[in-house]
Amino acid sequence: MLDDLSENQSLLQADCISKSFGSVPVLFSVNMEVHPGEVHALIGENGAGKSTLMKILSGFHSPSSGRILFEGQEISLPPNGEAEMMGIVLIHQELNLAEQMTVEENIFLGRELTKNGVLDRLAMQSIVKEYLQDIGLNISPSARISDLSIAEKQMVEIVKAISRNARVLIMDEPTAVLTEAETEIFFRQVLKLKEKGVAIVFVSHKLTEVKKISDRITILRDGQWIGTKDAGDVSLDAMAQMMVGRELSDLYPPMREADVDADVVLELKNLSTDGVRGVNFQLRKGEILGFSGLIGAGRTSVFEAICALRPITGGQVFVDGRETHFASVAAVRDAGIAYLTKDRKAKGLLLDKKMRPNLTLFSLPKFIKKFGLDTRAEDKALERAVRRFDIRARDPDITVGDMSGGNQQKLLLAKVMESEPRIVIIDEPTRGIDVGTKQQVYHFITALAAEGVSVVVISSEMPEIIGVCHRVVVMREGQITGSLTGDDITENEIVRYAAGLKREGAQ
Repeated sequence: MLDDLSENQSLLQADCISKSFGSVPVLFSVNMEVHPGEVHALIGENGAGKSTLMKILSGFHSPSSGRILFEGQEISLPPNGEAEMMGIVLIHQELNLAEQMTVEENIFLGRELTKNGVLDRLAMQSIVKEYLQDIGLNISPSARISDLSIAEKQMVEIVKAISRNARVLIMDEPTAVLTEAETEIFFRQVLKLKEKGVAIVFVSHKLTEVKKISDRITILRDGQWIGTKDAGDVSLDAMAQMMVGRELSDLYPPMREADVDADVVLELKNLSTDGVRGVNFQLRKGEILGFSGLIGAGRTSVFEAICALRPITGGQVFVDGRETHFASVAAVRDAGIAYLTKDRKAKGLLLDKKMRPNLTLFSLPKFIKKFGLDTRAEDKALERAVRRFDIRARDPDITVGDMSGGNQQKLLLAKVMESEPRIVIIDEPTRGIDVGTKQQVYHFITALAAEGVSVVVISSEMPEIIGVCHRVVVMREGQITGSLTGDDITENEIVRYAAGLKREGAQ
């Protein structure tokens, strides 16, 4: 029982854990222990070994050496996630829900309640409804997963884990797709679990959240344990420096001023699409234009419509002053426009393929010669991309699904840039990546603009919108509510427009 352990005794412990995949080592004698009733954050750059350590602690990988202890006793965790039977539950960063099943069916999947030999739907719905109300999620137990937003799906994953009476709950980037309000609700649930004595491992790249919710913090770098600190004893800057091994004072690079007289390369007039109406704006050559607003405001819908990923129901799109109707994604690419999806795993990359086909697929026509695919040219393109975007992989033939989130994001950037676009639209450019990789992405965006490429940054993170954009457009409920430039680009102003407290025409 949890009550049998004091708060100073470890419930789950990694003791000198090392792990190699083939001849490639990824963890080196890592130590970590989690106490009952504590939130223990695990931080580090992408590729630092966090995911590998979590999968070892939850029984998905076996360590190459070292020990795992549970309640002070050495254990050998069973494979395939069966550690859940011991109360060790891992919430993966990639959602693990059956899309065509209901919320209730997902939460009770594999452990359904029965009465007189048939499913007891009423009992299961009642229990799920109570869980949903407790966590503040206003959806029906009968709702189909495929009909939910990404944020709602993440909250269902959390409910699913809670319902399994976890003693150790390991959460990988649980707030990555949550709004600030949803995150606050989630944190209240975490505190309730903590009060019940549940040991929580919280993995996040959002250092402000780590500081706020954690009791202790363990830092990994390049597969090695750097240290474990009390959260109250370490600053955000110190955390970042321990993660990357260098100062990060230049997280946002200096920007040249935007040329207000530069040519307009993209213009929308009264564009409407699903959930969006009457959108007007201009994008100029060499400009970094930010799009801010709450999740569901319609930012992504606007640019998916432009890029032929959803139908345009009204209005006009102009490229270089000429009205344009794109019939396909290929036509968008050929016009010099590239869209970087926010969902790199489901829509951006082929996770079961290697790096080379992922890199060249979007711009495949340039690699097709008279007698077929020019694989030598593809190899050279991959070599350039690895250097240019600092893509770090332990094996050049690695499957993309086995790469860290930050390296996947860099590969996605490389993929769209291989088509040599003039306009780049980047949706949530740093979701789920570490602070060191964020710095690289910001510097790359700024360098693109300096070269004359026009960049749209759609982001839910206001610091990066403020830090990298020349101009910011704010949306609310499918419409543009304001446009900010210069010293007006502040968090306070963005929030006022996003919340509907302020509104003005925007071009």
